[in-house]
Amino acid sequence: MLEAKVEALTLPLTQIELAAVRLGDGNKPILLCIHGWLDNLNSFIPLNRELEKLGLLEDYQIICIDLPGHGLSAHRFGHYPLHWVDYIYDLHSIITHLSQYHKDITVIGHSMGGIIACCYNATFPNSLKQLILIEAISPLFESETHIRTRLKKSLEQHLLFNQKTIGARRTINLMTACLARNKLTGLELNWCELITKRNLYRDGDQYYWRSDPRLKLDSLNRMSFEQVEQLMNSTGTPSLLVLGEQGYKQLKSLLPKTEAWFTDLTVAMLPGDHHLHMSHAQQVAIQIRAFTLNQA
Repeated sequence: MLEAKVEALTLPLTQIELAAVRLGDGNKPILLCIHGWLDNLNSFIPLNRELEKLGLLEDYQIICIDLPGHGLSAHRFGHYPLHWVDYIYDLHSIITHLSQYHKDITVIGHSMGGIIACCYNATFPNSLKQLILIEAISPLFESETHIRTRLKKSLEQHLLFNQKTIGARRTINLMTACLARNKLTGLELNWCELITKRNLYRDGDQYYWRSDPRLKLDSLNRMSFEQVEQLMNSTGTPSLLVLGEQGYKQLKSLLPKTEAWFTDLTVAMLPGDHHLHMSHAQQVAIQIRAFTLNQA
């Protein structure tokens, strides 16, 4: 259990209202944690527990958010497709909001959270004190030859989805949902439950999904590698990249590119898979603590 008081927050951004939690003194520099796709802020509980043990809260406050459509945060309005680049605008709004209270902000991003963070950092290279990426290096990309196929598939998916599901509410068995996530990700069942519970709500004896179902539909578009190269072309923000030995292979294949994309980068290869910040939280916390101390 976390010893520090966990304070529930609401971030009233102009475009949407987001749920968040804070650990530690609100006057200290900020560690802002951004979770991955279909996760929520609960995915940072194991890591925060270890960071607290290492004394990080003596120097920082930790703020974890639920991205739109995840956890307790609001969904984007209407029934239009979701666009991943909108999360970059959300992060820009979050950092602008939090900068009213403290200018020193370090972002810890896991997976999609890391993708959002690296795109933001590439666009606003002087805004962050430090950048910590866990199992993320750059935006997802694919050959431009896929653009027509992807667009057609996504549009058809969204139209069918809206025709079938608007107004529908489907009951969920908690254990079944946890087992399905375990099978999909390999994440231990206790961690699956920790994440899944925050993405559900209870009405009487029944559970229902709280998260936005549009998250499971294909994106309308994806960057080409050439576009990624243009975006990621050199940032001097002190950065830490944490990869799992059993994590996504595509990320390891991009390591040669990081020398051009990051001019001040520390790379840590640790035991664990894509969610190593949960399954191997202690090792990840040690790397983060050492990195933040070296950059102080």
